[in-house]
Amino acid sequence: MGVLATREKICYGVGSANDAWGNWLLPGIAWPVFNVFLGLAPELVSLGLLWNRLIDAVSDPFFGWASDNTRSRWGRRRPYILAGGLLAGMGMMAFFWLLQPGWSAKGYYWYLVIGSGVLITLVSCFNMPYQSLGAEMTPDYEERTSVFAWRGGLQKLAEIGNFGAAAFITMAVFGGDVLYGAKIFSLLIGALMIAAAIAVFIGTRERYYQRAATETNRVGLVETFTGALKCRPFRIQLVMAIAYGTCTSMIGTLGLYTTVYYVCGGDWALGGKWNLAMGASMVIVGFLGVPFFSAVAHRWGKKPAMQLVLGLSMIAYAATWVLYNPAQPWLQIVTSGFNAFTMAGFWMLYGAIGADVMDYDELESGKRREGAFSACGSYLMKIGLAIGMGASGFVLKWSGFDEKLGGAQTEHALTMMRVFLAVLPIIGLVLAFIALWRFRLTREETLEIRRKLEARRGAVG
Repeated sequence: MGVLATREKICYGVGSANDAWGNWLLPGIAWPVFNVFLGLAPELVSLGLLWNRLIDAVSDPFFGWASDNTRSRWGRRRPYILAGGLLAGMGMMAFFWLLQPGWSAKGYYWYLVIGSGVLITLVSCFNMPYQSLGAEMTPDYEERTSVFAWRGGLQKLAEIGNFGAAAFITMAVFGGDVLYGAKIFSLLIGALMIAAAIAVFIGTRERYYQRAATETNRVGLVETFTGALKCRPFRIQLVMAIAYGTCTSMIGTLGLYTTVYYVCGGDWALGGKWNLAMGASMVIVGFLGVPFFSAVAHRWGKKPAMQLVLGLSMIAYAATWVLYNPAQPWLQIVTSGFNAFTMAGFWMLYGAIGADVMDYDELESGKRREGAFSACGSYLMKIGLAIGMGASGFVLKWSGFDEKLGGAQTEHALTMMRVFLAVLPIIGLVLAFIALWRFRLTREETLEIRRKLEARRGAVG
């Protein structure tokens, strides 16, 4: 009981494209558009993106709470998934088509803050119910890993859009008009986001809805935070994710700039092509990471699989010191693939572990409140990501990078960019490993929790 049809897992997994593009496309594409093409200072770009994450941190709890308390003929989650996906796809198109050259720096900054704030709110409308739906697709311990493996694999395919964005918008056909390239790209991505939302709405169902759609299962807005944070396994899981996400988000931009300015000597067109190749490597090798870590989890359990992920991640980031090499630029493809391999495993296992935590909480509280947990977790992780993204421009500045120098950056600046690229993520990974060590939900305990729940309220098919 609890085994899902492959079709339903694919339909759910397709929605991960909206997560990948809605949350991560703009932070990547904002740099070549706002910093390089429109001339907005890097610290203002990073501050604009920081506000984007802070707004996201407010909208996420609202939509998580709202979906927990919604009662409709289509369920708690799916109405928001459909409406949010349609609006987010249209919002992605509008953001770039309303942006025009010739504005002041202040105008670009506030457009980035307000425009991206509206867009990320629409993405939250889709994403919080979508995250919550994943945790309640099946009650089966092993099948949860399978659900998130499908999601993780399909998300890797979607991520090629993020890594290919710089190459697409700098193509010669656009005559150097990076903004126009971004406008065309947004039409493609926006249309695909709309299609993905429709696929999730049509192709999935909410198995816990009948048991959750009761007055006793309503969740207060304050309880969205307090109830979730009372759950000890959730607190540990959250610390692990915040440590991982904050430090790795600090160096996302740094990786792109290291490729362009250290490996490619300041040539954005060449750097964009290498970034596209690295994106392809991340898709292919990252895709392989999903079945690999899924198999490890099925054999030895989710916690040992996550320990392996974090250990290999430390090696992967340390290797960037050697693999970002102007004499052999193809080595970047190796490091990007290695990083994607472990990252795919981390987020797949994080989701699968989270579904087990929901069962633990139901046993303790008597409620199914996936939306509350998704919202609380997303809020605190987005705060961490906001700090990381906000710091990214300053990290770039602390390295000594000066956009006015173009490809003539100082040796000190290039060296410090490489140091930060290797060291900052490892700090977060060590903290995540320490948190994981304290996590106690084993396979045996999770199966016992399910047995007790089914004895109390019946099985979920």
